[in-house]
Amino acid sequence: MPADDVPETFHVTTDEQLRAVSNLTRHRIMAVLRFEPATITQIAERVGLAKGSSSYHVRLLERAGLVKVVRTRKVRGVTERYYAMAARAIVLPDTGEGGPDVLMRHAVADLEAAPADGERHVRMAHLRLTEKQFAELGARLQALADEYRELSDPSLPDASLVFALFHPASREQAGEGDAK
Repeated sequence: MPADDVPETFHVTTDEQLRAVSNLTRHRIMAVLRFEPATITQIAERVGLAKGSSSYHVRLLERAGLVKVVRTRKVRGVTERYYAMAARAIVLPDTGEGGPDVLMRHAVADLEAAPADGERHVRMAHLRLTEKQFAELGARLQALADEYRELSDPSLPDASLVFALFHPASREQAGEGDAK
């Protein structure tokens, strides 16, 4: 499937779609399909699952419209299907209760699964910013991520970028949960 035929974005709008992207295994399958189509067997090998489990999760993603069959071929009398992402980017709805938690859990799981001897750049910084500075930093981080997404080359190994810029709970708010 030529890259030009793939829509730029897929907007998650239904509960079925949200459940599909919220599952860690399906998240990993979508990561495999991010740059190139793959068969159930190839997905199973790359994600470390049994073929039956991979098939189950791919069917759920396909039913939700997040992945689709882009090519088939006959191999020893069996039709082999190649799956790909339905769009270059998946856009989640405005996060409600627990929404960002899902994204961060996926990011942490990916980080934990990454080779321990691989190069990593992980940092946490506590900042004191004006609202204007906060907004500017958020825009710069998004622009930087978009710039490097455009430079992505499918022939190169994957790299993941995760960032979260937020106002933490105040000390008083954080202490409310401890008072129980």
